[in-house]
Amino acid sequence: MGWRQRKGKREPKKYSRVSMQQKGDEPYLGSDRQIILRKIFIFWVAQNASPLFTRSFLLHLFIFIMSNYKVADISLAAFGRKEITLAEQEMPGLMSIREKYGPSQPLKGARIAGCLHMTIQTAVLIETLTALGAEVTWSSCNIFSTQDHAAAAIAATGVPVYAWKGETDEEFVWCIEQTLKFPDGQPLNMILDDGGDLTNIVHEKYPHLLPGIKGLSEETTTGVHNLYKMMKNGTLKLPSINVNDSVTKSKFDNLYGCRESLVDGIKRATDVMIAGKVSVVAGYGDVGKGCAAALRAFGSRVIVTEIDPINALQAAMEGYEVTTMEEAVTEAQIFVTTTGCRDIITGAHFAAMKDDAIVCNIGHFDIEIDVAWLKANAVECVNIKPQVDRFTMPSGRHVILLAEGRLVNLGCATGHPSFVMSNSFSNQVLAQIALWTQPEQWSVGVHVLPKKLDEEVALAHLGKLGVKLSKLTPVQSDYLSIPVEGPFKPEHYRY
Repeated sequence: MGWRQRKGKREPKKYSRVSMQQKGDEPYLGSDRQIILRKIFIFWVAQNASPLFTRSFLLHLFIFIMSNYKVADISLAAFGRKEITLAEQEMPGLMSIREKYGPSQPLKGARIAGCLHMTIQTAVLIETLTALGAEVTWSSCNIFSTQDHAAAAIAATGVPVYAWKGETDEEFVWCIEQTLKFPDGQPLNMILDDGGDLTNIVHEKYPHLLPGIKGLSEETTTGVHNLYKMMKNGTLKLPSINVNDSVTKSKFDNLYGCRESLVDGIKRATDVMIAGKVSVVAGYGDVGKGCAAALRAFGSRVIVTEIDPINALQAAMEGYEVTTMEEAVTEAQIFVTTTGCRDIITGAHFAAMKDDAIVCNIGHFDIEIDVAWLKANAVECVNIKPQVDRFTMPSGRHVILLAEGRLVNLGCATGHPSFVMSNSFSNQVLAQIALWTQPEQWSVGVHVLPKKLDEEVALAHLGKLGVKLSKLTPVQSDYLSIPVEGPFKPEHYRY
């Protein structure tokens, strides 16, 4: 999905140096002295009241005072820091990368603009990038996915962060645009993206920046589809690494992450009992597989819809009923879209649903569910709580829409667990290192990381789970024609 120009005025730059306490309210800026004193106090609290006037404290304080950011509430920084510390214990891949690559500073000189859900787990990613020498600016790739305490904690370290939960579409674009220039006035020279919005904005609106950018890494299925579409159309101008198709991303984040975070989002939003209900999962890729497994584990009878005969056969062999949305819509109480495609649930489907059917999406964009039709044709919409809306249909039946059709696991919950995100984000860091340190090896196009790095990411996570690997003997290695230390599978192997 390409970036489209959205209507609306850009917010004045005067807001960029302070936090926005509440969306829509103009904060009192005060004098420059008041702003600086407030920043000193907030930074001191965020550092857990460290002793004043040490050399390290003063250096980081100076960086913080000079930084630009816009977050919901900078006073949440101390709370965010506590959760970041906790998450680090569950993210062994990123921590091992810091230990291995930190001394050599492979990202020194890199100015990475990131557009990825601003969560606690992403905070650990950002601090891994900076630990390896990079400068970073950040925005969120979804208007509802930011965890405000995480954004505050990172902003308090001096990293320019432009993200808060509940952005408008106009604010979303504004936030991305702020990340293109760094505090010293220099433009970005690397892109770390999730979904393709940053990539598209740079290509379509700021093409003059492209010659200075060494490459980009893309996190998710939707963004990868966008890259391949751009490559086919001849509009992609940068070397790109498809992080999504690393095995330790797609077969873990997409599958096991969704298996845990989907139901978390549905239950936090609705408190609904899943056992005994009928659920429809649209799409049976890695995300759909995880969602279907989760709903079944909670006692739901799961129906799958698919366009691909191979995926449909997989679903059937797992014991799921596979049929069309038109046939399933009158049976189910819960609907989950996972396809990355548009118009999966349309007006005709809404009209045929049971009373108080729950509808949600776990694909990247909000185009899978025709929310515009629902808003235009419903008799009434009652907001139950943030990201939970109950629409009254002309028939008198109701539809409960979660997260306005956007990512339910991040809009209504906190997303995937830290451990599985460590897999994904380790691939992101390795991709950034590869693009920055070996630019001559990456032509304009879409690439994947080599199998050896995939195995390195997996290996970094085994100790946390108490896994012990067997080791090939020289005789076995010779018999299989596989090196004792790997890689153990050919590039074309499907896990």
